[in-house]
Amino acid sequence: MSFNSIDFLIFLFITLAVYWILPRRGQNLFLLAGSYFFLCYIHIWFGALILMVTAVNYSCGVAIASWPKRKKIFLILALVFCLGELAYFKYSSFFLENISILLHNMGVPFSKPVLAIMLPVGISFYTFQALAYTIDVYRGDTQPCYDVIDFSLFISFFPQLVAGPIERSSNLMPQIRRSRRVTPEQIQQGLMLLIWGFFKKLVIADNTGMIAFKVFSLTDPGFYLLWSGVFAFGIQILADFWSYTDIARGSALLFGFKLSRNFDHPYFSKSPADFWRRWHMTLSYWLRDYVYFPLGGSRVQSSLRRGANIIITFFLSGFWHGASWNFILWGCYHGLLVLVDRLCRRLFSSLNLSLSSQFHFPVLMIKILLTFVLVNVGWLMFRETDIHALLHYFQLNPWSSTAEDNQVAGYLFSLTLLYSLPIFFHGILYFLDKRKRGSQDDYAKFILLLRPALGTILLLAILTLRSPEPATFIYFQF
Repeated sequence: MSFNSIDFLIFLFITLAVYWILPRRGQNLFLLAGSYFFLCYIHIWFGALILMVTAVNYSCGVAIASWPKRKKIFLILALVFCLGELAYFKYSSFFLENISILLHNMGVPFSKPVLAIMLPVGISFYTFQALAYTIDVYRGDTQPCYDVIDFSLFISFFPQLVAGPIERSSNLMPQIRRSRRVTPEQIQQGLMLLIWGFFKKLVIADNTGMIAFKVFSLTDPGFYLLWSGVFAFGIQILADFWSYTDIARGSALLFGFKLSRNFDHPYFSKSPADFWRRWHMTLSYWLRDYVYFPLGGSRVQSSLRRGANIIITFFLSGFWHGASWNFILWGCYHGLLVLVDRLCRRLFSSLNLSLSSQFHFPVLMIKILLTFVLVNVGWLMFRETDIHALLHYFQLNPWSSTAEDNQVAGYLFSLTLLYSLPIFFHGILYFLDKRKRGSQDDYAKFILLLRPALGTILLLAILTLRSPEPATFIYFQF
């Protein structure tokens, strides 16, 4: 069931109506049943798979607490199962195809088996969430959950089931265990997040997605036409994924849950590392805590090892996104950006270079613009799955484009920029609100009064400006 469908709105309304007349235990049981219905609405097999993931990690968590001397065995069991099912459903075709190419190049006859494997939606998200719980129990960072209903709801809570955010047990589990209520402020926040999320999806993401699709459908787009399509895709993927998170957080608030933020205006980042502190934050923190730090992080003595730890982490980030070489290339590209950024910072620090205060704002703007450009170069790698086409795109000559192509590129760029303005204005308002919050009560009251008006404007915009061709969420494929 997709958020951008009438079916979801009906499901959400009915679920809320029944949920709030039940006691806490009944709420959890009803939410669990609703979450499985939400997933099985697409395909009943998806429910069977998440049930197995839940059973294995619940059992391993309890076993780790019951037999601490053998806890490593149970952790390995959870890792083998979770990573194994992820490898089978998501990566088996990729591995077989590359083995087939390698053997063919070596002159070894090999007939690749044909696998018709349907990728279960949300498998990467709930698998990582379940693994984080088991690892935390193993480390002693969290207590095991002995209540099957509560733990099953933690893994399958429907607002964040399909595309995150990837919740930690330390945040979501206490909310599941305690009685919940909602205040008028939470209801207002939840509805505003829902409306803002639907606006970003139906108006911004789907319209800019049409632009990107048309550009990448061309046989041989010119330099400026191509990069106008990349810019459109960069806006599309931000609005698309961010909208899902906002709808998830808004829905959860109406049930009395507070989910983690997953985005913090990433296109205002002033460095590649800052971008990853703002983009898909729950995945970034997951990789930091369960991959980068266990590898030694930046604490290792060897600079080569520190660099390798960064590259390995970003390699896994790229591979997590999809079973294709372009995703691996995209991940390693961002790893190299972070490495170069660190080297530049150390160089400036060693030379004791500093700027006077009058240059701080212009330099900040340059950093933000440069980071945005570098991120969009990465989006080309993310969008184009054909490596040969990708190499061709990077070899395009900016002086070879025709005047007609340049005019079309300018129009598409302007159209994308127009659609993206609400996101950038929202970022500016957010940072102004963040600076003034807690210091000016009148300003906070003004923002509260402004919400209903903004919500009404966004609803009217959705009705009039929504894309005629609604699309599924991009991150459903991960």
